[in-house]
Amino acid sequence: MDSDALPTSPPRSSPNILITGTPGTGKTTTAEMVALAAGLQKVTVGDLVKERSLHDGYHQEMDTYWLNEDKVVDEMEDMMAGGGMCVDFHTCGFFPERWFDLVVVLRADTKNVFDRLEARGYKPNKVAENVECEIMQVVLDEAQESYRPDVVLELLSNTVEDMETNVEKIAAFVEQFRASHAN
Repeated sequence: MDSDALPTSPPRSSPNILITGTPGTGKTTTAEMVALAAGLQKVTVGDLVKERSLHDGYHQEMDTYWLNEDKVVDEMEDMMAGGGMCVDFHTCGFFPERWFDLVVVLRADTKNVFDRLEARGYKPNKVAENVECEIMQVVLDEAQESYRPDVVLELLSNTVEDMETNVEKIAAFVEQFRASHAN
C-alpha cells in the first residue's frame, strides 16, 4: 500500500448526505425531514460544536463560535465511516470528500434568507453577511470546488413545496443507493 494514500471508508450500504447552504436556506428543517423519510441519522454540526467544545472560543461581534475544523473532523470520523448519516452544516469544504455520497446545496431567494434570519433574531451585520453570501453563491462555489460534480446537487428552498420536493428527491437517492449497494 502506498504510504501517502488517504484512508478509505469501507463500502457503505447506506449513504452519507451533507445538506449545506447559507443560513436561512432551510438546512435544518430539510435534514430533519430527510432523516425521517429515509431512515438516516441526523447530525447537526453546529450543535456538536457547542455540545462538545469543537471550537476555539466565541466571536462576540458575529455572535458565533470560532470553528475548529480539525476537532470537528476528528469527532465525526467514526460516525461517518458506517454510512447512514444526514449532516447539516452551513459550510462544507473542510469535510473529507470520502465522507459524502451526496452534497445538497440549498439555495433561497435573498428576501427569504433575510426574513428568516431576521425572524431568528440575528444581528443586522450577521444578516447582511449571510445575504451577501447567498448572492455570491459562496456555499455552492465551495461545494463545487470541494466535491466531484456528480456528487453536488443544487436545490431551491423557497417554499414548503420546495422542501417537500427536495426531501422526495433526496429520499429517492437514498433508496437507489441502498438498492445498488445491497450485499
